[in-house]
Amino acid sequence: MALLSWVRETGIELVQVNGQRRYGGPPPGWVGSPPPAGSEVYIAKLPRDLYEDTLIPLFQSVGQLYEFRLMLTFSGLNRGFAYAKYSDQCSAGKAIAALNNWEVQEGRAILVCQSFEKCELSVDGLPTTLCHRELEALLLEATEGLLGFTLHASPSRKEGKVAVLTYSSHRAAALAKKALVEGNIGLFKKKVKVEWLKPELKEQLQAHGEKPPPSSVRHLGSPERVLPSSELRGALGLLGALCQRRHLGTPRFLTRCVQAEPDGWQRYWGQVVIPSCPVPCSTFLWVREDASGTVGHKRIKEAVARLALVMLGC
Repeated sequence: MALLSWVRETGIELVQVNGQRRYGGPPPGWVGSPPPAGSEVYIAKLPRDLYEDTLIPLFQSVGQLYEFRLMLTFSGLNRGFAYAKYSDQCSAGKAIAALNNWEVQEGRAILVCQSFEKCELSVDGLPTTLCHRELEALLLEATEGLLGFTLHASPSRKEGKVAVLTYSSHRAAALAKKALVEGNIGLFKKKVKVEWLKPELKEQLQAHGEKPPPSSVRHLGSPERVLPSSELRGALGLLGALCQRRHLGTPRFLTRCVQAEPDGWQRYWGQVVIPSCPVPCSTFLWVREDASGTVGHKRIKEAVARLALVMLGC
């Protein structure tokens, strides 16, 4: 009743679709593009009797909300977690700093942390006769933003394969999921299961030694196609000069090689922390390493520097 009264008084529109109730995305009066990656926070440990009439004003108190999504059961009850997307990354950082461990009810503190956008899908139940070239052609025809995929024996089906697909963004992965779910009968000639890659499936494949040989790993395009070198050139210098001019502090970089393939391809993770910005920038990048071992670290530094420049409005 309190929620209904609040909706009537404020005129806020809440839309319930597929197990979640959403405000905004964009909200009324929004002008411009959607917020950049890193602008969303994950909210957990919510009391089951807490709803948008309390949550939206609370999270609006630290910054402009672009979207708020409360996860619901099929009966309409709060599932205990939600997502709040802000107009920018700095507001998301403020929400984490101000509202993590906030006591929303006596003895009930909530968890607020950065939301990590999912970019990987699993497609289970593929035909055992399906080869890599056929799958690649199907995926490139049906979806956009595919960075690469691996193909494994399915751990849940005696006869069949499972593919792990990696996309360039959460949006690209979500659109791919929709396209594959709606068109899977035509694509694969049989019913397959398309879903977000679950951590337990990833661990299961690794535990059973299902890491494929180099020939079964498809990296679509060179690193320059994923992140053009023309966009990266000079990003480190530009970021350093910008931080000095705005008195933001000296950027600190963290880089690490997280995956290496026998054919020379290596996956790097990188992060840049700017003292005056509460939310760090991080990304992954595939690099074909040289003998010196320095190319990957240099490329990933340039990549995260470019992301930081975008975050700072350059």
